[in-house]
Amino acid sequence: MFELYFLFSFMIAGAIIAVTVKDLLSSVIAVGVTGLGVCLTFLVLKAPDLAITQLVVEVLCLIILIRATIRTDLPFATTGRWFFNTFITLAFIILFLGISYIALLDVPAFGYPIMKVARVYLEQGFIRTGAANLVSAVILDYRAYDTLGEATILFTAVMGVLAVIRKKGRKKIGEIEEGQDE
Repeated sequence: MFELYFLFSFMIAGAIIAVTVKDLLSSVIAVGVTGLGVCLTFLVLKAPDLAITQLVVEVLCLIILIRATIRTDLPFATTGRWFFNTFITLAFIILFLGISYIALLDVPAFGYPIMKVARVYLEQGFIRTGAANLVSAVILDYRAYDTLGEATILFTAVMGVLAVIRKKGRKKIGEIEEGQDE
């Protein structure tokens, strides 16, 4: 329970920093930190599929936001703050390694998986679904709506990134595209 309180405090601090900081790039990074906190919260709550989806969407959104921010806030973002940037980077790496170490302590030893739910799937999967491949049976029969939702989220995130990153924008009325003859 302590982990959840720590992560909630971490996310609240990231949100407050994102709203109050004057540097636009720092605000985007603080929003990314908040999303990382949500991802870690999903891991603590034993929902790794949601954590992976959150992480992918968060990374794609950060790519979009940083690309948009660099264009508008470039002079302030490239000033000589190397000591501050190095300190923040090292602090993040140390925090990430510490949380990873704590999370890995909770993983069962190799060869001794937790079989509470898996035992039911292994014993009843073929009888209930008729599928010889139990992985497919779990994904398509037991968790079909969850899989559909994750696929929809990932597809929407990728389409959003492609829409923002594309080189050619919309033409104005009467504007001629490069390489076209009049």
